[in-house]
Amino acid sequence: MPPLAPRYNIAPGSDVLVVRERKGERRADLLRWGLVPHWAMDPSIGHRLVNARAESARDKPAFRAAMLARRCLIPADVFYEWQAVQGRRRKQPFAVRIENGLAFTLGGLWEYWRPDPASEGLATCTILTTEPNELLRPIHDRMPVIIPPDRYIEWLDPRTPEPAVNGLCRPYASELMQAWPITLRVNDPAADDESVLVPDAAGGAPA
Repeated sequence: MPPLAPRYNIAPGSDVLVVRERKGERRADLLRWGLVPHWAMDPSIGHRLVNARAESARDKPAFRAAMLARRCLIPADVFYEWQAVQGRRRKQPFAVRIENGLAFTLGGLWEYWRPDPASEGLATCTILTTEPNELLRPIHDRMPVIIPPDRYIEWLDPRTPEPAVNGLCRPYASELMQAWPITLRVNDPAADDESVLVPDAAGGAPA
């Protein structure tokens, strides 16, 4: 895979770097963000499946098979959440990261869709979400699942028992994270540079 340029604002439908296990080997690939189940008639369903609730993924036809056998890791160093603010039409965006700006990995699922044997297939992914921790709760009612480094192999292994998988889908520790308000510039998918991380006028240093 050629070197990847830094990304600061990745919108659903874009390609994202994913680490997954195939035939017993771990590999990094670019997959489209927005899961398309193998049984889908139209790939546009992926626009509605960019996230999956970890608590119910095994019960949903779109995610059941992937939750059992096709879990993946999605590297990141920041993610965004939007807070509803009373009296304001637009939500306030926040940037969220691990303390000290360290890279981390989101827990995800992947699928392979092919409309017919003669057509080119499409590999897609979704990000799992869980209940928010204390830091994120005032901002949003969900947060992405974050997999710690010492559990990567366990997460990717399709033989990992269901209770262990469920245990990895807990909220990440608040004290290990930072969040700060950013400007509405992040709402523009074309704004893909580090300026989207600058605190807004009402914000300040990451807390």
